[in-house]
Amino acid sequence: MSRKTRSRQGSSKIGYSRSIIAAGVTVLVIAIVSATLLYVSDDIQSPQSEAVARNAALASEHSPSLGDPGAKVHIVEFLDPACETCALFFPMVKQWMAELPGEIHLSVRHVAFHDGSDYAVRILEASRKQDKYWQTLEAMLASQRQWVQGHTVQPHKIGPAIAAVGLDMEQLTADMNSVAVMQRIEQDKKDSILLKVSATPEYFVNGRQLPSFGQQQLANLVREELNK
Repeated sequence: MSRKTRSRQGSSKIGYSRSIIAAGVTVLVIAIVSATLLYVSDDIQSPQSEAVARNAALASEHSPSLGDPGAKVHIVEFLDPACETCALFFPMVKQWMAELPGEIHLSVRHVAFHDGSDYAVRILEASRKQDKYWQTLEAMLASQRQWVQGHTVQPHKIGPAIAAVGLDMEQLTADMNSVAVMQRIEQDKKDSILLKVSATPEYFVNGRQLPSFGQQQLANLVREELNK
């Protein structure tokens, strides 16, 4: 083989190697650009995605509700049945609803922040099967001091405290462990985390969270939405 022929073969190999390198660089650039565009796209869409997720968490389709669904004001309350402040605020909201018929719609979500409160929440959810949720909730809140001691729930004391509601306790016990009850409780828990609920009661009025907690702050927020 002549030196001239060998030289041509060498040039061909070098050219082929450069083509591979160039193709590799092109692929790398495309990958970087695509990743950057994807990141920017996600960054732009994330507030919208957050808003969608937040609205879904507040929708409360599975939650017990009171009042006209088409009311001007929708209050979503995250409530712990063992919470002393919840027991004070719930009658106040119900009074507003009585004073303004058809203007306020209330949805209740359950979060168990107190020790043993998950048992009380299961009772509340199970009472819905007997169409006695609101009676059970009011009875539990009214008798709270009988079954909550030192911020800890005494499960065996709840039954006697709500006996006047007239629940079928055998059915209630069975329903407390049902899949439907557990799913609703889990959904409330997930939504409370997404909405950053860290204490009870927590209120959202037409999607607006209280800027700071207090009776007057809640009344002001409800009034603002009613006047819109």
